[in-house]
Formats: sequence, C-alpha cells, structure tokens
Amino acid sequence: MEIPNIVIIGDDSQAGTYILRIHLKENTTLKFGRFKKEKLISLPAGDYVYVGSALSEKGSTSLARRLIRHATRSGDKPPHAIREAMVKQFHNCGLGPSDPLPKNGKKLFWNVDFLLDLPSVELVNIFATRSSGRLENRLAKRLEQDPHTEIIEPGLGANDTPGATHLLRVQADKIWWASLTDKVKVVLEDCTLNQTKDAKS
Repeated sequence: MEIPNIVIIGDDSQAGTYILRIHLKENTTLKFGRFKKEKLISLPAGDYVYVGSALSEKGSTSLARRLIRHATRSGDKPPHAIREAMVKQFHNCGLGPSDPLPKNGKKLFWNVDFLLDLPSVELVNIFATRSSGRLENRLAKRLEQDPHTEIIEPGLGANDTPGATHLLRVQADKIWWASLTDKVKVVLEDCTLNQTKDAKS
C-alpha cells in the first residue's frame, strides 16, 4: 500500500493545519528545550505524529514556510530528504512563495524542533490541509484518543494549548497511515459544519 510522502488537502488558503510523520531510528533520551525544566524524556525508536498549524496567509507563520522550516535542520546540518520534494510540490500547487526556505537559518524554538534536528530522525510524511479554520486542537485530540497512539509526555508539543499533547508515539501498520488523510478530512468537515452553524445562529 503506497502512501504519498506529501498530502495536501484543499487549494484555497496559504494557511493550514498539518500532521508530520516522524521516524526515530533508535531509542533516544532528549531534552525538548526548556520543556518541563529541561526534563530528559525517553523516546523509543519508531514512528511519531506531530500536529501543528500555521494560520497566517503570508510570512513565516504561513503553511508552506512553517512546513519547510520543519524539514530544515539547524546550522550546517543537512535538511530532511523530503524537503526538496516539498519545495517542488508547493510551487506546483501555488502554496507559499517561490522561495520558502528559511532566510536566516533555523533556530530551535518549538518542542518538535529539538526532535527534528537529530540525525537519527527523518521526516517521512506530511498531511496538510489548506484552511484558516482552527483544526489543530481537534485533530490532536482525535489522534490522542486513537488506540494506536501513545502519549510520551503530557503537554509535549503543545506549549500554547494547556492540557493537550501534540507529539504522540504511533504503533500502527500501513493501513492506519493510509487512512490518516481521511481522518484529517473528517475533522475538517466537522469544523466547517460547526462554523456554518455558528454563523447562522
């Protein structure tokens, strides 16, 4: 079962919400910056999902720039292999500026930055929806409740959302990963429906 490396849903916005599939090649202990007073967190080898959003129509917090940033490592470390394909696909579908690469390199800031900067980590897949709707928390909660996911550390990856966890370990087969696009579409449809109801009330 073939899973596209890059899935983009929708075509009418430069903003959006996304899921990263991150593969960790070996058991690792990592500090996520200042998260929980620089606590060392054990990460078993395997697959992880990170849910994020970039809700600006332009600039560094637009969808294309945020995703390209995730595929970039700090300093002179090589970018993730997927980055070149991302730049091409984004250009072909009109997502982002002609040159979405970080202008001044990458400084580690978000929790997930510290994971993606490791040489033992590879960004494998991206599932992105082009929408200005606030889907991140709903999507993260849906994945958190999935029986194939596991919370590594409460609050991880969700500094601006108290009580949520946006970086989860996944133990699932290819069928689960192939169905992830449909899961994203369901959350998008639910959010759109709720927005329509709110507008009418």
